[in-house]
Amino acid sequence: MAGRKDQVAGPGNGRGCSCTALRKATRRISQLYDTALAPSGLKTTQRAILAQIGRSEPTTVGELAEALVMDSGALAHTLKPLGRDSLVAVAVDPGDRRNRLITLTRRGRAKLAETDVLWAKAQRGFEAALGRAESKALREVLRLLISDDFAAAFGNVQRASVR
Repeated sequence: MAGRKDQVAGPGNGRGCSCTALRKATRRISQLYDTALAPSGLKTTQRAILAQIGRSEPTTVGELAEALVMDSGALAHTLKPLGRDSLVAVAVDPGDRRNRLITLTRRGRAKLAETDVLWAKAQRGFEAALGRAESKALREVLRLLISDDFAAAFGNVQRASVR
C-alpha cells in the first residue's frame, strides 16, 4: 500500500525514522487531548505549563523550560497568553533581579482544576484505546527518552559515528 498517509517518512524506503514517528504521534495525541480540553479553552501545552508551575512554584522560565523539555524562547512565547488571561503571574526574583518568578494566580488554579475532569477523561480514553499495560510501558519508554542518560548515550553514539 504505497502512499498511505500513516507511513513514517524517513531515509531509504520512507520508513524507520524514529524522530518523525514520534513527532507525528505527538501531534496526533495532542490533537486528541486538545479536543478533550476544548471546553476549558486551554490547549494541551497550556495545561501542561500550568500543571508544572503548580508543582514547582515559584519557578523561573529556565527551570520551567528544563522541567518541560522546552526551549526557553518557545516557553516565554507560550506563557504570554497565560499572563494576558491572568492565569499566571510573573514577578522579579528578589534574590536575582535577572530572573522572573512565575506563579499561578487564583484564576490559574481554578482553570487548572476545571481541566482536571477533562484531562482525566482524555487519559481514560488514551488507556482504553492503547491498553492499560501498553500505556504504562509507553510512559516508561518516554521517561527514558527524555532522560539525561538517554541524551548522553545518543550524543556518545553521534560523536563515535563522526570519527
